[in-house]
Amino acid sequence: MRRILRGLVAGAAAVLLAVPATTAQARPETEAPPEFVALRDTDPTVLQEMRYLTRHNFTGERIDGYRQPLCILTRDAADALRRAQRAFLRKGYALKVYDCYRPQRAVDHFVRWAKDLDDQRMKPEFYPRVDKTRLFDDGYIAAKSGHSRGSTVDLTLVRLPAWPTRPYIPGEPLKSCYGPKRDRFPDNSLDMGTGFDCFDTLSHTLDPRVVGEQRSNRLLLKDGLEKAGFKNLPEEWWHYTYKPETFPDTYFNFPVTRRSLPPAR
Repeated sequence: MRRILRGLVAGAAAVLLAVPATTAQARPETEAPPEFVALRDTDPTVLQEMRYLTRHNFTGERIDGYRQPLCILTRDAADALRRAQRAFLRKGYALKVYDCYRPQRAVDHFVRWAKDLDDQRMKPEFYPRVDKTRLFDDGYIAAKSGHSRGSTVDLTLVRLPAWPTRPYIPGEPLKSCYGPKRDRFPDNSLDMGTGFDCFDTLSHTLDPRVVGEQRSNRLLLKDGLEKAGFKNLPEEWWHYTYKPETFPDTYFNFPVTRRSLPPAR
Protein backbone atom coordinates (compact mmCIF):
# COMPACT_ATOMS: atom_id res chain seq x y z
CA MET A 1 0.00 0.00 0.00
CA ARG A 2 2.85 2.43 0.84
CA ARG A 3 4.35 1.90 -2.61
CA ILE A 4 0.96 2.62 -4.22
CA LEU A 5 0.54 5.77 -2.16
CA ARG A 6 4.04 7.01 -3.04
CA GLY A 7 3.38 6.44 -6.74
CA LEU A 8 0.07 8.22 -6.60
CA VAL A 9 1.52 11.18 -4.72
CA ALA A 10 4.26 11.52 -7.34
CA GLY A 11 1.92 11.15 -10.28
CA ALA A 12 -1.20 12.91 -9.04
CA ALA A 13 -2.02 16.37 -10.36
CA ALA A 14 -2.36 19.47 -8.31
CA VAL A 15 -4.39 21.55 -5.87
CA LEU A 16 -7.15 24.16 -5.81
CA LEU A 17 -8.65 27.39 -4.70
CA ALA A 18 -11.69 29.17 -3.29
CA VAL A 19 -13.43 32.39 -1.96
CA PRO A 20 -16.50 33.93 -0.24
CA ALA A 21 -19.87 34.37 -1.93
CA THR A 22 -23.46 35.50 -1.61
CA THR A 23 -26.63 33.48 -2.00
CA ALA A 24 -28.47 35.84 -4.33
CA GLN A 25 -25.74 36.67 -6.80
CA ALA A 26 -22.17 35.42 -7.02
CA ARG A 27 -19.51 38.14 -6.75
CA PRO A 28 -15.97 38.11 -8.21
CA GLU A 29 -14.37 36.95 -4.95
CA THR A 30 -10.66 36.39 -4.69
CA GLU A 31 -10.42 34.40 -1.45
CA ALA A 32 -12.11 31.21 -0.33
CA PRO A 33 -13.76 30.89 3.08
CA PRO A 34 -11.98 28.60 5.58
CA GLU A 35 -14.35 25.70 4.85
CA PHE A 36 -12.60 25.14 1.49
CA VAL A 37 -9.45 23.08 0.99
CA ALA A 38 -7.26 21.81 -1.80
CA LEU A 39 -7.96 18.11 -2.30
CA ARG A 40 -4.25 17.46 -2.67
CA ASP A 41 -3.71 18.70 0.89
CA THR A 42 -6.36 16.27 2.16
CA ASP A 43 -5.49 13.28 -0.03
CA PRO A 44 -2.63 13.57 -2.55
CA THR A 45 -3.31 10.04 -3.85
CA VAL A 46 -6.50 11.01 -5.70
CA LEU A 47 -5.56 11.54 -9.34
CA GLN A 48 -6.46 14.86 -10.93
CA GLU A 49 -7.13 15.59 -14.61
CA MET A 50 -8.74 19.00 -14.49
CA ARG A 51 -10.40 19.22 -17.88
CA TYR A 52 -11.70 22.80 -17.85
CA LEU A 53 -8.20 24.25 -17.59
CA THR A 54 -7.56 22.61 -20.97
CA ARG A 55 -9.22 22.87 -24.37
CA HIS A 56 -10.37 19.26 -24.23
CA ASN A 57 -13.95 19.95 -23.19
CA PHE A 58 -17.28 20.52 -24.92
CA THR A 59 -16.48 24.21 -25.64
CA GLY A 60 -13.04 23.61 -27.14
CA GLU A 61 -11.45 26.39 -25.06
CA ARG A 62 -10.13 26.99 -21.56
CA ILE A 63 -12.92 27.96 -19.20
CA ASP A 64 -13.08 31.24 -17.29
CA GLY A 65 -12.01 31.01 -13.66
CA TYR A 66 -9.66 28.03 -13.99
CA ARG A 67 -6.11 29.29 -13.45
CA GLN A 68 -4.35 26.20 -12.07
CA PRO A 69 -4.93 22.45 -12.42
CA LEU A 70 -6.32 22.19 -8.88
CA CYS A 71 -9.25 20.44 -7.25
CA ILE A 72 -10.90 22.53 -4.54
CA LEU A 73 -13.70 21.20 -2.34
CA THR A 74 -15.33 21.91 0.97
CA ARG A 75 -13.46 20.19 3.78
CA ASP A 76 -16.36 17.79 4.45
CA ALA A 77 -16.45 16.66 0.81
CA ALA A 78 -12.66 16.29 0.64
CA ASP A 79 -12.60 14.19 3.82
CA ALA A 80 -15.36 11.97 2.45
CA LEU A 81 -13.46 11.55 -0.82
CA ARG A 82 -10.41 10.49 1.17
CA ARG A 83 -12.47 7.78 2.89
CA ALA A 84 -13.73 6.50 -0.45
CA GLN A 85 -10.22 6.57 -1.91
CA ARG A 86 -8.85 4.42 0.92
CA ALA A 87 -11.45 1.75 0.20
CA PHE A 88 -10.76 1.82 -3.54
CA LEU A 89 -6.99 1.62 -3.05
CA ARG A 90 -7.45 -1.63 -1.13
CA LYS A 91 -9.21 -3.03 -4.20
CA GLY A 92 -6.50 -1.89 -6.63
CA TYR A 93 -8.19 1.26 -7.93
CA ALA A 94 -7.77 5.01 -7.52
CA LEU A 95 -10.25 7.83 -7.94
CA LYS A 96 -9.57 10.44 -10.62
CA VAL A 97 -11.31 13.81 -10.57
CA TYR A 98 -12.16 15.81 -13.71
CA ASP A 99 -13.79 18.79 -11.98
CA CYS A 100 -14.49 19.88 -8.41
CA TYR A 101 -15.45 23.36 -7.23
CA ARG A 102 -16.51 25.39 -10.28
CA PRO A 103 -16.68 29.20 -10.05
CA GLN A 104 -19.88 30.90 -11.19
CA ARG A 105 -17.88 32.70 -13.88
CA ALA A 106 -17.15 29.27 -15.43
CA VAL A 107 -20.86 28.43 -15.44
CA ASP A 108 -21.52 31.79 -17.11
CA HIS A 109 -18.93 30.84 -19.74
CA PHE A 110 -20.86 27.61 -20.45
CA VAL A 111 -24.09 29.58 -20.84
CA ARG A 112 -22.53 32.04 -23.32
CA TRP A 113 -21.11 29.15 -25.32
CA ALA A 114 -24.45 27.32 -25.40
CA LYS A 115 -26.17 30.40 -26.82
CA ASP A 116 -23.61 30.67 -29.64
CA LEU A 117 -25.15 28.21 -32.09
CA ASP A 118 -22.41 28.83 -34.66
CA ASP A 119 -19.73 27.34 -32.39
CA GLN A 120 -20.06 23.59 -32.73
CA ARG A 121 -16.40 22.65 -33.08
CA MET A 122 -16.54 19.95 -30.37
CA LYS A 123 -19.93 18.48 -31.33
CA PRO A 124 -18.51 15.29 -32.95
CA GLU A 125 -17.07 14.20 -29.59
CA PHE A 126 -19.26 15.61 -26.82
CA TYR A 127 -22.80 15.92 -28.24
CA PRO A 128 -22.95 14.16 -31.62
CA ARG A 129 -26.63 13.17 -31.27
CA VAL A 130 -27.92 16.31 -29.54
CA ASP A 131 -28.88 19.51 -31.36
CA LYS A 132 -27.15 22.43 -29.68
CA THR A 133 -30.46 24.30 -29.50
CA ARG A 134 -31.63 21.61 -27.03
CA LEU A 135 -28.79 21.89 -24.49
CA PHE A 136 -30.78 24.07 -22.06
CA ASP A 137 -34.10 22.28 -22.45
CA ASP A 138 -32.49 18.86 -22.07
CA GLY A 139 -30.62 19.92 -18.93
CA TYR A 140 -27.06 19.64 -20.19
CA ILE A 141 -26.39 23.37 -19.56
CA ALA A 142 -27.89 25.48 -16.75
CA ALA A 143 -27.37 28.96 -15.30
CA LYS A 144 -26.43 27.50 -11.90
CA SER A 145 -24.36 24.45 -10.97
CA GLY A 146 -24.04 22.51 -7.73
CA HIS A 147 -20.29 22.52 -8.38
CA SER A 148 -20.24 26.21 -7.42
CA ARG A 149 -21.37 25.29 -3.89
CA GLY A 150 -18.17 23.30 -3.36
CA SER A 151 -19.35 19.80 -2.43
CA THR A 152 -19.84 18.35 -5.92
CA VAL A 153 -17.21 16.48 -7.90
CA ASP A 154 -16.95 14.85 -11.35
CA LEU A 155 -14.83 11.72 -11.19
CA THR A 156 -14.07 8.20 -12.32
CA LEU A 157 -11.98 5.16 -11.37
CA VAL A 158 -8.54 4.13 -12.64
CA ARG A 159 -7.05 0.68 -12.27
CA LEU A 160 -3.61 0.65 -10.63
CA PRO A 161 -0.86 1.08 -11.62
CA ALA A 162 -2.17 4.25 -13.27
CA TRP A 163 -0.73 5.28 -16.61
CA PRO A 164 -1.17 8.90 -17.70
CA THR A 165 -3.72 9.89 -20.33
CA ARG A 166 -2.08 11.44 -23.36
CA PRO A 167 -2.61 15.17 -23.89
CA TYR A 168 -5.37 16.36 -26.20
CA ILE A 169 -4.06 18.06 -29.34
CA PRO A 170 -6.33 20.94 -30.40
CA GLY A 171 -7.58 20.35 -33.93
CA GLU A 172 -7.10 16.58 -33.85
CA PRO A 173 -9.93 14.46 -35.31
CA LEU A 174 -12.73 14.02 -32.78
CA LYS A 175 -14.35 10.72 -31.92
CA SER A 176 -17.78 10.13 -30.43
CA CYS A 177 -17.91 10.02 -26.62
CA TYR A 178 -20.28 7.04 -26.63
CA GLY A 179 -18.48 4.74 -29.06
CA PRO A 180 -16.49 1.66 -28.02
CA LYS A 181 -13.68 2.55 -25.61
CA ARG A 182 -11.01 1.73 -28.19
CA ASP A 183 -12.55 4.32 -30.53
CA ARG A 184 -13.06 7.13 -27.99
CA PHE A 185 -10.45 9.65 -26.91
CA PRO A 186 -8.01 7.62 -24.79
CA ASP A 187 -8.53 7.80 -21.04
CA ASN A 188 -6.73 5.80 -18.37
CA SER A 189 -10.00 5.21 -16.51
CA LEU A 190 -12.19 2.13 -16.37
CA ASP A 191 -14.65 1.78 -19.25
CA MET A 192 -17.83 3.50 -18.07
CA GLY A 193 -19.64 3.22 -21.41
CA THR A 194 -19.14 6.89 -22.37
CA GLY A 195 -16.48 9.49 -21.89
CA PHE A 196 -16.69 12.28 -19.31
CA ASP A 197 -19.12 15.12 -20.17
CA CYS A 198 -20.83 13.07 -22.86
CA PHE A 199 -24.13 14.85 -23.61
CA ASP A 200 -26.14 11.73 -24.31
CA THR A 201 -28.73 9.61 -22.51
CA LEU A 202 -26.16 6.79 -22.44
CA SER A 203 -24.46 8.83 -19.72
CA HIS A 204 -27.43 8.20 -17.39
CA THR A 205 -25.90 6.13 -14.59
CA LEU A 206 -28.38 3.25 -14.81
CA ASP A 207 -29.27 3.44 -18.50
CA PRO A 208 -30.42 -0.13 -19.36
CA ARG A 209 -28.39 -0.14 -22.58
CA VAL A 210 -25.17 -0.01 -20.56
CA VAL A 211 -24.48 -3.61 -19.55
CA GLY A 212 -21.68 -6.01 -18.68
CA GLU A 213 -18.33 -4.63 -17.59
CA GLN A 214 -19.37 -1.03 -18.25
CA ARG A 215 -22.37 -1.30 -15.92
CA SER A 216 -20.28 -3.10 -13.29
CA ASN A 217 -17.71 -0.31 -13.38
CA ARG A 218 -20.40 2.35 -12.89
CA LEU A 219 -21.87 0.44 -9.97
CA LEU A 220 -18.43 -0.05 -8.43
CA LEU A 221 -17.91 3.72 -8.46
CA LYS A 222 -21.45 4.41 -7.24
CA ASP A 223 -21.35 1.91 -4.39
CA GLY A 224 -18.00 3.13 -3.09
CA LEU A 225 -18.96 6.79 -3.18
CA GLU A 226 -22.39 6.24 -1.62
CA LYS A 227 -20.77 4.44 1.30
CA ALA A 228 -18.70 7.60 1.86
CA GLY A 229 -21.77 9.85 1.85
CA PHE A 230 -22.01 10.97 -1.78
CA LYS A 231 -25.19 11.05 -3.87
CA ASN A 232 -25.14 10.49 -7.62
CA LEU A 233 -26.88 12.67 -10.21
CA PRO A 234 -28.79 9.99 -12.18
CA GLU A 235 -28.22 11.75 -15.53
CA GLU A 236 -24.41 11.69 -15.22
CA TRP A 237 -22.46 8.63 -14.08
CA TRP A 238 -19.49 10.86 -13.12
CA HIS A 239 -21.36 13.47 -11.00
CA TYR A 240 -21.52 13.12 -7.19
CA THR A 241 -22.42 15.48 -4.35
CA TYR A 242 -21.49 15.01 -0.71
CA LYS A 243 -24.49 15.27 1.62
CA PRO A 244 -25.24 17.26 3.67
CA GLU A 245 -23.65 20.09 1.70
CA THR A 246 -21.61 22.61 3.66
CA PHE A 247 -23.11 25.45 1.59
CA PRO A 248 -26.46 24.18 0.25
CA ASP A 249 -27.66 27.60 -0.97
CA THR A 250 -24.49 29.58 -1.78
CA TYR A 251 -22.83 29.81 -5.20
CA PHE A 252 -19.19 30.89 -5.04
CA ASN A 253 -17.20 32.71 -7.69
CA PHE A 254 -13.55 32.79 -6.57
CA PRO A 255 -11.07 31.56 -9.21
CA VAL A 256 -9.46 28.14 -9.13
CA THR A 257 -5.96 28.89 -7.95
CA ARG A 258 -3.87 28.08 -4.88
CA ARG A 259 -3.76 31.77 -4.01
CA SER A 260 -7.53 31.77 -3.35
CA LEU A 261 -7.25 29.24 -0.54
CA PRO A 262 -6.59 29.89 3.13
CA PRO A 263 -3.28 28.42 4.43
CA ALA A 264 -3.40 24.65 4.82
CA ARG A 265 -3.85 23.49 8.40
